[in-house]
Amino acid sequence: MAAVGDRRDADEDEVRRFLTGLARGTAGALLFALPMLMTMEMWFLGLYINQSRLLLLCILNLPLLVLLARRIGFETVHTFSQALRDALTAYGLGIAVSAAILLLFGILNDQVTASNVVTKIALQSVPASIGALLGRSQLGQHSDAQDEEDGEYSGETGYLHELFMMMVGALFLSLNVAPTEEMILIAYKVTPYHVLALCLLSIAVMHGFVYALHFKGSHELREGQQWWHSLIRFTLPGYVIAIVISIYTLWTFERLDHTSLSQILNAAVILGVPASIGAASARLIL
Repeated sequence: MAAVGDRRDADEDEVRRFLTGLARGTAGALLFALPMLMTMEMWFLGLYINQSRLLLLCILNLPLLVLLARRIGFETVHTFSQALRDALTAYGLGIAVSAAILLLFGILNDQVTASNVVTKIALQSVPASIGALLGRSQLGQHSDAQDEEDGEYSGETGYLHELFMMMVGALFLSLNVAPTEEMILIAYKVTPYHVLALCLLSIAVMHGFVYALHFKGSHELREGQQWWHSLIRFTLPGYVIAIVISIYTLWTFERLDHTSLSQILNAAVILGVPASIGAASARLIL
């Protein structure tokens, strides 16, 4: 009987932890996606965005969520099936939160076709689903006994995992500003000197965030390690990732169509500023 009681208590504790994770995920989706849910350009994108590009973004978002869930799922994740479950849960939360907020704001009330409604919700669900998983990391208690026991949040990550987390951070923050008209306006106004200065500033900020400014969660150079080692190994690859993500998000939102190569590079570097900050921040908080 004692064994049955212990098993029942363990099941109840697992359910409680999962429900707590759902609540944190909902809060995270609201916290991280609300700026985009209240951005007019994101509403209008639902009317004319290329359907195949949006579908590709939604498809790519699922494996990204699976990999992210292995780090910060709704509960401690040990297997691929658990990570997939948490990823689908986060996607579902992103869809539900996006639909509810857009409906409450009256954005979906005057849509002519069901396709417009689905497109607007799908577009917003991508950042909302990422925010749902980020809520587990940022709104949870990292000192939970179970988390400590399982070694989660130990801060020890492999090189490829670090690059992946930088990609997530770059994607999430770039989604906030890529749809705006200001990105294209700035790209037309800047000179090559501005572009070069922005590149150097982005790299300096990335390196400073992670190594120089001693933020909570920042990385320290190993004893005897030269400063340029981390610059070449992490900061510069992270900046390249931020630029690639910037180009992809601008392409997805049709900001690069019918533009010259120089304007594409300008827009990528400009969007690379918030994307690089997002990449650096991801190394700190995830």
